[in-house]
Amino acid sequence: MANRTPFDDRGNPDISINDISPLLVFEHLKKIESKLVKDFNNIPLSDVLDQMDLYTGPSERRMLKNVTAMMFCENPGKFFPYTQVDIVIFPKGLEQDPNNMIEVPKISGPVPYMIRATLDYLRTNVIKERIIKPKDKAESIRFFNYPYQALEEGVVNALYHRDYQEREPVEIRVEPEGITILSYAGPDRSISMETIQKARKLKARRYRNRRLGDFLKELDLSEGRATGIPTIQDELRRNGSQPARIETDDDRSYFLLEIPCREGFDLESTFSDLKSDLKSDLKSDLKSDLKNKTDRKRDIAGLILKLISENPDITIPILIEQIGLSGTTIKKCLKQLKDENRIERIGPRNGGKWKVI
Repeated sequence: MANRTPFDDRGNPDISINDISPLLVFEHLKKIESKLVKDFNNIPLSDVLDQMDLYTGPSERRMLKNVTAMMFCENPGKFFPYTQVDIVIFPKGLEQDPNNMIEVPKISGPVPYMIRATLDYLRTNVIKERIIKPKDKAESIRFFNYPYQALEEGVVNALYHRDYQEREPVEIRVEPEGITILSYAGPDRSISMETIQKARKLKARRYRNRRLGDFLKELDLSEGRATGIPTIQDELRRNGSQPARIETDDDRSYFLLEIPCREGFDLESTFSDLKSDLKSDLKSDLKSDLKNKTDRKRDIAGLILKLISENPDITIPILIEQIGLSGTTIKKCLKQLKDENRIERIGPRNGGKWKVI
């Protein structure tokens, strides 16, 4: 308890050279373009690790540092139980429907692997982009439910600053209103509670895992200059999202980062907006094409012919949705077009297609 050396930089007598993967060490040295790669196969692994300053203690009892297992052991949980990332998805929200959840298989392994695997999952299965084409502008408006860079900083910070003596995983919870990233322990006591609640720049006087941070910086996964929270807030602002929030307790036992989903990005509101825009566009086109406002049926029929010619597979429900009129009106117009021999239906009702004659 009196040891002021960061935990990751302390020697661990339980870690042996046989627990370290030479392949992981070689791949790391290769990525950072180290000169040690050249003679890697010609010198013992212990000498390589010694040159990387991963040994500590007197010559009679040399011990590998904890960070060696964090970075280069295929199963660091052997030495630091529950070194893993748990992702849980609540499609309708934890409070609204707690029994409806998706538990992703735990992500474990060396710290860089956990970071990349977690971000790959979030990028593939959680992050979505929305594109809106304004009528009066040539450029489309693009934004995300969660900007990738904000999630990247949140995940890296959780695994960088977590207490590897705590037997608790990093938990990521995905809900409709946002994503929370929970890690143990909390921020250092040198950071005031007022600063934490503002969720801006956290100026820590001591880093919990300084050596681990050095390795992550070499891999361009972290800057290690207290830039994580400002980067998250800046990326959320650029995306048009609300700012992130930070929560902890008086004992600083946990660190909870809440990243809100961008407003208006839930599927229901997205569908409603798109439907409203489409109806507005079609009604606007209809008004501009009207030559005789009293002949409403003729213009509706012309719009139906246009949509059918563009998409012969179009269905009646989609016609109803796109034109914004009742099903009865659309069906009457289709019947009239058939009677006038202007369209015909090829194939069955389900699975067939339209043909403009």
